[in-house]
Parts: sequence; C-alpha cells; structure tokens
Amino acid sequence: MDYLKKFHNEDWHTPKGRVIREVIFGMNDGIVTIVCFVAGITVSIEDIRVILLSGLAEIVAGAISMFFGAYLSIKSQREFFDNEIKREKREIDEMPEKETEEIREIYTNLGFKDNEVDMIVKRVTSDKKLWVRFMLREELGILEENFDDPVKVGAIMGSSFMIGSLPPLIPYLLMDNPVTALKLAILVSIVILFGIGAGKTAITKGNWIKSGIEVSIIGTAASGIGYGIGKIVSLVV
Repeated sequence: MDYLKKFHNEDWHTPKGRVIREVIFGMNDGIVTIVCFVAGITVSIEDIRVILLSGLAEIVAGAISMFFGAYLSIKSQREFFDNEIKREKREIDEMPEKETEEIREIYTNLGFKDNEVDMIVKRVTSDKKLWVRFMLREELGILEENFDDPVKVGAIMGSSFMIGSLPPLIPYLLMDNPVTALKLAILVSIVILFGIGAGKTAITKGNWIKSGIEVSIIGTAASGIGYGIGKIVSLVV
C-alpha cells in the first residue's frame, strides 16, 4: 500500500487538492488584479490616500465578484449533475435492456470475457443505486466527489482573493511617496507569487523553481500592463 501511495499520488484530484487549487487561483488572481490596478492608478493619481482607498474598494469588489462567480459556476455544475442523475434513473426504469447492453459494451471493450461480463452485469443491475452510480461514472464520467458545495467554494475563492490582494497595499499604508510604494508593492507581489508558484508543487509534484518563476513572470507582466495603461490614460487626460 505504501508503495502505491508513493508512486501513484493523485492528491490534486482529491477534495484537499481541489481546495488547494481554489486557494492558489484566488490568491494569484487577487495579487495580479490589485497590482495591475494600483500600478495603473499610481501614475495618474498622486494622492496616496486616494490610491489606497481605491485599492481597498477594488479588493472588496473583486472578492464579492469572485465569491458569486464561483458560487454560480459550481451551482450550475451541480444542477447539471442532478439533471443527469434524474435522466439516468429514468432510462434505467424505462429502458433497462438498453442500459444493460451499455454495461456489456463497456466491459467487452475493456477485454473482459463473456462469462466475466455476465457476472458483472448481474451484480450491477441487481441494485438500482449501484446501477445508477455505475452509469454516471462509466458512461458519463460524473464522480460523486466532484459534487462541491457552491457556498464553500465561493467562500474559499472570495477569501483567498482578499488575502492575496492585501500585501501589495501595505506599502501604501507605510509610505508617503506613491511611486516608491508601487515599486515595493511590485517587489512584495513578486516574492509572494514566487511562493505561491513554488508552494503548489507540493501537490503537482513539479519543479518548484520553474513554477515559482513562471507565476512571478505572469504577475510582473500584469503589473507592467497596468502601469502602461495608466501612463497612457494620464497622458491623454
């Protein structure tokens, strides 16, 4: 068993893995969004208090948007799954021969012999719950462990966004010069983004240096884009 766990680690597909995925996504999006935002606004507004308040407003709006976006996405997925379950139950009640034949085809294509297929079909069709579950997994690829809680996922995404967004604003709390604060905010963000990229390899099993650099580059590029847009707007206005 230890041997299998060592060489067949699928943490990314477990509930724990999906939570980590959502945390990483939320924090990364929060950091990139707020750095891009303050970079753009810093070059057009000199009042550091206005920048700070605008940044806080952006964090709240982004966290709320992230929560409801994730909530609606997962809720829609759950509704789809529920409809598929109802449809599969109805087909088993109304067309048991067709559903039985589908089981035979699945295991025949996997290379099972006729007597083995007969035994499996008999076992699966003897229990309706097992039958429905089998058809959902093998025919439709729907797994029960993918039935996430919309509120929970939304809360994780929203709170992760907020946590990721706050560090880049700290320099604006401690400094009077917005340009200097922006430089420090970008530096802080790059370090955190590198940590997020490196940290996710605990699950993905990838190269932590490569992953950290990749995420950092994306955040830096977003900051540059935001700064460029802000500079253009300030010149035009």
